[in-house]
Amino acid sequence: MTEDDRNPLARARVATRLPARDLDRARRFYRDRLGLEPVDERPGGLLYRCAGADFVVFRSTGASPGTFTQMAFEVDDIETAVAELRRRGVVFEEVDAPGFRTRDGIAEIEGNYPSKGARGERGAWFRDSEGNLLGIGQPTR
Repeated sequence: MTEDDRNPLARARVATRLPARDLDRARRFYRDRLGLEPVDERPGGLLYRCAGADFVVFRSTGASPGTFTQMAFEVDDIETAVAELRRRGVVFEEVDAPGFRTRDGIAEIEGNYPSKGARGERGAWFRDSEGNLLGIGQPTR
């Protein structure tokens, strides 16, 4: 028996939770801007599924400070994804910091997790209607 076999969290699915002060506004953003519809809902929460991974947008009186990436979508073609989301009205963050700069909303990031078999990643970030910072990434080979 391996350590992972004994650890229930190592076998668990991970699901992101994103706070929303206005759940109806959030629903409209995810539908109109991202093209996503909830696969299920309950009072105070919307469940979304992308390629087998779940995330929930839930009604909350609190809010994230939006100073870090709370959830990211990994795509095969970041330029196409960014262009489509821009067409839908998504505004991408522009970053200009030492060693980290976006060009037309997309950053080249050196290094990646060795298990992903990539040398780096391209990334882009935007905020949802509730101020949550979301990312899009594409591993570079």
